[in-house]
Amino acid sequence: MQNGTLHQGDVIIAGTAVGRVRTMVNDKGVRVEEAGPSVPVEIAGMGEVPNAGDIFNAVADERMARELVEQRKEKEKMAGSGAPKKVSLDDLFARIQQGEMKEFNIIVKADVKGSAEAVKSSLEKISNSEVCVKVIHCGVGAINESDVMLAATSNALIVGFNVRPDNAARDNAARNDVEIRMYRVIYDCIDEIEAAMKGMLAPKFKENIIGHAEVRQTYKVSKVGTVCGCYVLDGRVQRSCKVRVLRDNVVIFEGSLASLRRFKDDVKEVASGFECGMQVERYNDIKEGDVIECYAMEQIDG
Repeated sequence: MQNGTLHQGDVIIAGTAVGRVRTMVNDKGVRVEEAGPSVPVEIAGMGEVPNAGDIFNAVADERMARELVEQRKEKEKMAGSGAPKKVSLDDLFARIQQGEMKEFNIIVKADVKGSAEAVKSSLEKISNSEVCVKVIHCGVGAINESDVMLAATSNALIVGFNVRPDNAARDNAARNDVEIRMYRVIYDCIDEIEAAMKGMLAPKFKENIIGHAEVRQTYKVSKVGTVCGCYVLDGRVQRSCKVRVLRDNVVIFEGSLASLRRFKDDVKEVASGFECGMQVERYNDIKEGDVIECYAMEQIDG
């Protein structure tokens, strides 16, 4: 307490949390009914957990408390709307035109060092008089949480070449509005980013991740090839979808499913949490522990 006296039963507000003092315990562990200036107390009765450092007040009535909460929420909303928007290829040209972008930061991850260096070198060459393309990190392997944290703090775009983000990185990117663009061909990457810088980016298709399945067992079947016993980790697997075979989140093959089965029956779809058998068309070098990522390309209207 800094000033005044807090009583049991008082209506209290801290940040955007509201409540009523049900119990107070002093620093000696003794329950008290009031606390004056310079008296530390532990309070029970808040409707939610306030943040450390929130200003704490006792107010005359609940109506006043609600009004204070609304004012504070509005203030937080205004402060949040002023936060810098994360860079994305879709609005890159507009931000360059408005003079917001002088440096375009990019993080490059690839399956092998040679590809990473080639992507980095090609990207840095597309700088122009208005904006400098700067590769702030170049590495080999899956896109991880550290890459996303670096991108969030430096307002960077992540470019993945033949690699995918792990689960932690995917979740972190969604929370922090970090854009991850993934490519299989270097020229596609360069052309898309260059088009975005010139305001000519017009994506016709968007990739929609449907689900992931982990390979638990493999079987060699004569005249057929390798059949995988899989467990669907999330989403669903569809017979008609495109697939990628991931090993340590590095893309080792991209193609289609030749078959999808539940027990001995051919099926069109298998949901999360179920086991299934599948065969990847024209690919037999699949191993236990590999992850099959299922996706579909959706046409973007307009």
